[in-house]
Formats: sequence, C-alpha cells, structure tokens
Amino acid sequence: MSYTVVFSERANRELTDSWKWYEERKYGLGDQFTEAVLKIIAVLESNPEKGLLRNTIFKEVIVKKFPFLIIYRVEKEDKIVFIHSIFHSSRNPTRKYKA
Repeated sequence: MSYTVVFSERANRELTDSWKWYEERKYGLGDQFTEAVLKIIAVLESNPEKGLLRNTIFKEVIVKKFPFLIIYRVEKEDKIVFIHSIFHSSRNPTRKYKA
C-alpha cells in the first residue's frame, strides 16, 4: 500500500538550498542531487520501513553519491511518511532531530 510523502518546511528549505549550492558548483549537479533524493522518496512511498530507526521516532536513509541523510518518521495510521530533514552529514549530529 502506498504512503503519502509530506515534507516539513525545514526539509523543503534544505532541499532547495542544497540544489542551489550544487548548481553553483556545476551546472546539472543540483538536478542530480534532487533526482537522488526523489529516488529514495519513491522507495519510501512503498516501503517506509526501509530506513534505520535512530531513536524512538525518526528513521534515516542515506542519499547515494551525496553526503546527506533523509530523516523521516512514519505515521502508519494515516499512511504518511513525514520528511523531517534532508541533513548534510557534516553538520552537528545533535541538530538532526530538532525543528
């Protein structure tokens, strides 16, 4: 059964900011980054349990070829995958789960 994916404002901002950063470095790289994220999102729609549980609420999955983690939670009753953050792995890990 397919889940609906919902992005937090934070995740939307991180996705947009990261796309811009990669595009400024090399034309098309931002699109490659976005495609890598969207591939994972497509998997999570049908298999939300894929990620590793890191605390009592959030799961994480690695973005291939980019130093990012997708931080999300699954709301089984409503069939929602809530994307909390698209987190760069060089950032302070204590900030992963904060709003």
